[in-house]
Amino acid sequence: MAPHLSYALFALALSQAVMAEPLLKPRATASLDSWLAMETSYALECILNNIGSSGAWAQSADRGIVVASPSTSNPDYFYTWTRDSALTLKVLIDLFKNGNSSLQGVIEEYIDAQAYIQTVSNPSGTLSTGGLGEPKFNVDMSAYTGSWGRPQRDGPALRATALIAFGEWLIDNGYSTYASDIVWPIVRNDLSYVAQYWNETGYDLWEEVDGSSFFTIAVQHRALVEGANFASSLGTSCSWCTSQAPEILCYLQSFWTGSYILANFESSRSGKDVNTILGSIHTFDPEAACDDTTFQPCSPKALANHKVVVDSFRDLYTINDDAAEGVAVAVGRYPEDTYYNGNPWFLCTLAAAEQLYDALYQWNNIGSITITDVSLAFFQSLYSGAAVGTYSSSSSEYASIVDAVKTYADGFLSIVETHAMTNGSLSEQYSKTDGFQLSARDLTWSYAALLTANMRRNSVVPAPWGETAASSVPATCLATSATGTYSTATDTAWPGTLTGGATTTTTGASTTTTTTGTSTTSTKSTSTSSACVTPTSVAVTFDLIATTYYGENIAISGSIPQLGDWDTDDAVPLSAAKYTSTDNLWFVTIALPAGESFQYKYIRIESDGSIEWESDPNRSYTVPSGCGVTAAVESDTWR
Repeated sequence: MAPHLSYALFALALSQAVMAEPLLKPRATASLDSWLAMETSYALECILNNIGSSGAWAQSADRGIVVASPSTSNPDYFYTWTRDSALTLKVLIDLFKNGNSSLQGVIEEYIDAQAYIQTVSNPSGTLSTGGLGEPKFNVDMSAYTGSWGRPQRDGPALRATALIAFGEWLIDNGYSTYASDIVWPIVRNDLSYVAQYWNETGYDLWEEVDGSSFFTIAVQHRALVEGANFASSLGTSCSWCTSQAPEILCYLQSFWTGSYILANFESSRSGKDVNTILGSIHTFDPEAACDDTTFQPCSPKALANHKVVVDSFRDLYTINDDAAEGVAVAVGRYPEDTYYNGNPWFLCTLAAAEQLYDALYQWNNIGSITITDVSLAFFQSLYSGAAVGTYSSSSSEYASIVDAVKTYADGFLSIVETHAMTNGSLSEQYSKTDGFQLSARDLTWSYAALLTANMRRNSVVPAPWGETAASSVPATCLATSATGTYSTATDTAWPGTLTGGATTTTTGASTTTTTTGTSTTSTKSTSTSSACVTPTSVAVTFDLIATTYYGENIAISGSIPQLGDWDTDDAVPLSAAKYTSTDNLWFVTIALPAGESFQYKYIRIESDGSIEWESDPNRSYTVPSGCGVTAAVESDTWR
């Protein structure tokens, strides 16, 4: 029996014991919007469950340690990977910056843990001799000394990117001292590693190929560009960042084959790999044009690559049923994959959707779509009338293309919905023949990928990282490196509360920068202004007190598409996970458009499928739309 199935059956038994809704209840009639509203809430909960030591599945892990999966055998993923952890925290930091202040503590604990992990000697070296390239550690933060594919050089770049995102928020909200004293020393170590080792080979993100990886090179370029900007905002500099970023960008161009992006050099495979799609979405800059040099999601090369990579799986997996071009399919890592006999992965399928949502955002921001000879095949597979040229956002062709791309992207999410467990659980893989989940259960990266895809679908995008000023390729590529600065990060004293909002503050920030052979102390005063973010959607939790018997379920139906447009087949089911004999609570969290007004009612779904509406009149609700509001609760009692 697969680990996920046994876990689901245990949860089912537990839910029955408290008269809760069965986890195996069919949800085939739920709309994608309704499912995402529930799934995003569950995904965040599961991510937090996998973070020590307060996480339900990671209580033996140290504070702030992100566990890849609770699975301890077949396979054993109960470790912390620098790469996976950084990608996960980038999601949490973006959610925090958009108003989820409850994540402050776990973010700070992660940063504290990384400050320590950087000092742990391991098989890859010490802090200043290559140890930052060690891919994983035990959950007590001790070194993993078994054989492994090491070093992996993407981790430091991704960790720097995540921490910079939080550091920028600190600066914008009047906490420059904490950005300078706590965040910058950790980031500086990682940027030093990237500048020193970017031109050396290492293992790719799948931990199988020792060579030069597109994903690694792409995220390294972003980290150095973003790092130089972050240093400047702190009144210091990163000379090794500015000297090496253009050379990395120059090398990045060599991965283009003429029809797709080669995932890895020094590999006998075809090179068609989701590695390249992941590289594009994790270097997405919302202010960038459709730039081929950084392979932005809407760029001709990135779109051509998307088609080639996705098409490589169309007739490979039985569950894809030889789907025609332009129809979403289950996506794996690369077509030659043999791990667990080679299957689609949730994070890979979600990445295919996310690139398209990124592209949609960029086209909307630019105000047009330009089709070239390179990207023509991609567009024609979705819209037969596509031709080389530029289509203004005011044209009917633009509207048709956008609609086709959105439908295509949603198709990938619908595949994830189909193969998710009925309680929302996502493992690492799902079977290429029957769709059942395989490998490590509750993979943290799967949930992080779900959250980022959903955010991009709702046009919630990360901060720009400086691509627009860092996309010029040198005429000649130089195989260089630079020596940065390594020093132990020791200051981890956080304030009790960090408050954001529309504030303008002037702070005196004392910054100490240690350089090789030189000690320099500089003091700066910074004036920062932060405009409060008004999200496009709000996570509204509907709490309902309703006494029910076993086999009876509750759903919410209403006048907007997210609630099924009064169609009971598309009503959103509530959960009874917290239902007790003394507290008859049913609940659901749904992402709704900010400011939307609508009417709704609750319905009872009997064991025989019959429906009972609660009594009149209809309930009314207006989704909050205030500055910084991202969550709300509406409490009701069955009528």
